[in-house]
Amino acid sequence: MAKTDIARRVYNHTWKLDPIVRSLLDTDFYKLLMLQMIWGMYPKVEATFSLINRTTSVRLADEIDEGELREQLDHARTLRFSKKEMIWLGGNTFYGRKQIFEPEFLAWLEDFRLPEYELSRRDGQFELSFAGPWMYTTLWEIPALAIINELRSRAAMRSFGPFALDVLYARAKAKMWDKTERLKALPGIRISDFGTRRRHSFLWQRWCVEALKEGIGDAFTGTSNVLLAMDNDLEALGTNAHELPMVFAALANSEEELRQSPYKVLQDWQRYYGGNLLIVLPDTFGTAAFLRDAPDWIADWTGFRPDSAPPIEGGEKILSWWREKGKDPKQKLLIFSDGLEVETIEEAYRHFKGKVRMSFGWGTNLTNDFEGCAPTETKSLDAISLVCKVSEANGRPAVKLSDNPAKATGDEKEIKRYLRIFGEKGRVEQLVKV
Repeated sequence: MAKTDIARRVYNHTWKLDPIVRSLLDTDFYKLLMLQMIWGMYPKVEATFSLINRTTSVRLADEIDEGELREQLDHARTLRFSKKEMIWLGGNTFYGRKQIFEPEFLAWLEDFRLPEYELSRRDGQFELSFAGPWMYTTLWEIPALAIINELRSRAAMRSFGPFALDVLYARAKAKMWDKTERLKALPGIRISDFGTRRRHSFLWQRWCVEALKEGIGDAFTGTSNVLLAMDNDLEALGTNAHELPMVFAALANSEEELRQSPYKVLQDWQRYYGGNLLIVLPDTFGTAAFLRDAPDWIADWTGFRPDSAPPIEGGEKILSWWREKGKDPKQKLLIFSDGLEVETIEEAYRHFKGKVRMSFGWGTNLTNDFEGCAPTETKSLDAISLVCKVSEANGRPAVKLSDNPAKATGDEKEIKRYLRIFGEKGRVEQLVKV
């Protein structure tokens, strides 16, 4: 396959040549799995998603042209799933299962289009939101984040000439390849690409995925990006995300329903999916609270994805919980995915080797690590912590507590109410870099 000259393409690009989102499959796989469940069980629920820039020192509305942002968002709304994409979704095997997507769901998906958005500026930040039926607004999260992150990268590189761009990408490639060689030295390591949401660009994510495929071989287990999985004959990976318990909790009509909402999500998920898709994401309202009240049947699931606690600390708590439930952790799986650096991966790998099966979902620090690569000093290519979270469900405020209070989202009054119900045990504030 001929390799794209990324530096030359960036230097020459125009919006018409390089739209940031070029396919509705340019999203994370868990979005499609969650969408099928939402479509099948909660088609009447309304949900609003809102952009949140946790890196408040970066004034996005000063760095990115609003007109360009609207053009890219409007372009994404023109996209439809192609016939080739629909055939692949319907006929491919995912997680060892054929026809994971129901024919009726795929028939509905053929006519899917992203709904309208609301965009304004306030105090140097964009206020971007997507309101409407949950089964439509949910697919905005990933393309919206990809568009804003790539527009920021393009703005930062606009003054670079072709040679400066050559140097930038040569350094970034060398930096990424050095990481690849370090990972290759870890026997039995399992690495996947989780870097779509905050990537430097689509072309760069594609390069990183292809480099990992060559660089670590079978240790590279696949990508969360559905389009790249299809184009590169890779496994599409991902299960579920925080938005499910956030919406279920917002819809709760009593404190007991609220307390049980994380487990109601898993019951519904199990009705749709089984086997290797039974992965628990425990930290929406705090991992300690989740484990404290979790019913015994959850211990039978394949594994956990600890997301916002330090990997070793969070992983050990889950191992202890499995042992309490009479399960052998060596038969279970931990998927680490929160802001992973190579050093974090190496440390967690060595700590848990022989104790539990492991996999690492490598995100922003795979697909957007350009620190120190620019030929001239700039911070505008450094990754930021940008998210797009559920803010309302059926008009009610949605909340995420997280194991890291710095990642909490939602109305302050509601956060206090949730903390009263779930408790603060195990929540430790840490710097959120990406």
